[in-house]
Amino acid sequence: MRKLIISAVAGGVIILASIYVAGLIADSKDNRRPPSQKIVKTVFVDTVKNTTVPIMVPANGNLVAKKRVELYSEVQGVFRPGSKLFRTGQGYTAGQTLIRIDASEYYASVQSAKSNLYNLLTSIMPDLRLDYPEIYPKWQAYLNGFDLEKTTPELPKLESEKEKFFITGREIITTYYNVKNLEQRLSKYTITAPFTGVLTEALVTEGTLVRSGQKLGEFIDTGLYELEVSVSKTYGDFLRVGRKVELSNLEKTQTYMGEVTRVNSRVDQNSQTITVYIEVSGDNLKEGLYLEANLEAKEEPDAIEINRSLLLENNQIFVVRDSILDLMDVNPIFFTDKTVVLKDVPDGEVIIAKPMTGAYAGMLVRTFDESKP
Repeated sequence: MRKLIISAVAGGVIILASIYVAGLIADSKDNRRPPSQKIVKTVFVDTVKNTTVPIMVPANGNLVAKKRVELYSEVQGVFRPGSKLFRTGQGYTAGQTLIRIDASEYYASVQSAKSNLYNLLTSIMPDLRLDYPEIYPKWQAYLNGFDLEKTTPELPKLESEKEKFFITGREIITTYYNVKNLEQRLSKYTITAPFTGVLTEALVTEGTLVRSGQKLGEFIDTGLYELEVSVSKTYGDFLRVGRKVELSNLEKTQTYMGEVTRVNSRVDQNSQTITVYIEVSGDNLKEGLYLEANLEAKEEPDAIEINRSLLLENNQIFVVRDSILDLMDVNPIFFTDKTVVLKDVPDGEVIIAKPMTGAYAGMLVRTFDESKP
């Protein structure tokens, strides 16, 4: 009986202790909500100062050699080896032989015609000595300077009608021009470099039978290139020959200085653009290289240039007035891929300098002026 009483008393004590502890825990819980804190964002701002902004028109294109020669054969024959192999990338200096076609057979016919002219001249010398002693020394000197191994020299000037009738009647003039015609064609068996450059295309090799009219290759001058770019017709009146242009490669690791040499006065009907040609030279330039150009089209007074992401829809920007954001209407006049040129923004106006997410008109902000140290 005693054990039962002790167990009942112990159980009651444990229950009462549990109720007391539970009450303490419940009283310690704070159900009050903390007062909400008003968040004020910090924004980067800039004070407007209108200046003259140069309008830079971006353009791009591929380089093309300014001096280019497509090599064609006007005669037929076997392509003979020269001092250099006729291969793509081979360099030649001005006057050096590019292609030499076998002209042995044709050379023999030229020599035969020259020999015929020499014989005609020799045959008239006795008559000249007797009938025209005053012109005999002139023709004798010409005959003495006649060399079958060299180009036929120009005939002496015919000063009188008697001399003209006599020389013409002996068919010397006709024979002379026939020889010159053959010599002119003989020179086409050898093609020389018109300027110092590189062979960019080779369509024949040594030993190939070359036919008349066949394309042989392409030769360019590696010292001077042109960049053809298309610019909106809006800026066509401002682009002038002689303007300097800064060019750069796609990676922005190399810059070059070019000059506008030609501006096409015709507007492309489809794109409404004008073609501008920029001349540039440099050691690292190659034909076909892609370059980007910034053309200075004009200078816009009383304007500012800001990041394009700051311009909102309906041509508005955020301004800060008494620590509160507001919207201002602006007049954008020129866009690039990163910036925009604006007008109608008063001097001294405080504008947002960096984009801010969640911004709205009437928002309370704290300014941080980047222009101040």
